[in-house]
Amino acid sequence: MRIARFSIDGNVAFGVVEGDVEEAKAGTADGGPVLDIIKGHPFAEFERSGQKVPLSKVRLLPPVLPNKVVAFGRNYAEHATELGNAVPDAPFAFFKPSTSVIGPGDPIAYPSFSEEVHHEAELAVVIGRMCREVPRERVKDVILGYTCANDITARDVQKREKQWARAKGFDTSCPLGPWVETELDPSDLGIMCTVNGEQRQLGRTGEMIHSIEDLIVNITEAMTLLPGDVVLTGTPAGVGPIGVGDEVAVTIEGIGTLTNKVIKRG
Repeated sequence: MRIARFSIDGNVAFGVVEGDVEEAKAGTADGGPVLDIIKGHPFAEFERSGQKVPLSKVRLLPPVLPNKVVAFGRNYAEHATELGNAVPDAPFAFFKPSTSVIGPGDPIAYPSFSEEVHHEAELAVVIGRMCREVPRERVKDVILGYTCANDITARDVQKREKQWARAKGFDTSCPLGPWVETELDPSDLGIMCTVNGEQRQLGRTGEMIHSIEDLIVNITEAMTLLPGDVVLTGTPAGVGPIGVGDEVAVTIEGIGTLTNKVIKRG
């Protein structure tokens, strides 16, 4: 099930995506995909209202509004190597604030304090229930689903500052979307990033050093995760610079494509 968060006529709601989005893009679908508006929110039992709106008529928003985004770095060996870093023995976490989150189609504002901003395509885990000290065998029970993410990074700032707060946490540095896929085996999915249609990153989630279970167990040993919180699982090799005017797209097998354009920060 694909659950999207969207706005229409000034109202914000969640809905279940029905229909084939890819066929619609190719012009081969009859009628096009629609959103069946749900009653309430997706973090508890919900009902479909039966009130449907065309996907083409709404603005997709970030699929969730996280209290916090917990991100894990250097979780793909080739990516760690390409930046000259050692592969960590244990999961290596940092944070992106809620104010960094944007949705599909929203602009990435190039930060004024950086001259080298990179894309980082990632699989994002969306938490479905409040949890802490989660045992490995219960990790699946606390996950609502998965979405695409782009861990936009001011690489020059990351290199010169010991803390990554500014390099990783600036406004618009965490695109998420286009929706949450709830029925997915995340163990070996293709993940790709393109810039202006040119492939930059291509990997598989099966290349992760630390599994999703490892990451959730690790972070919930220290803190409580809340419904809607997001865990970023690391990026494969191939990260590189983006500039004003570039269109960046993250595609993950079984989920879809998250596209954002880079603009000058106003």
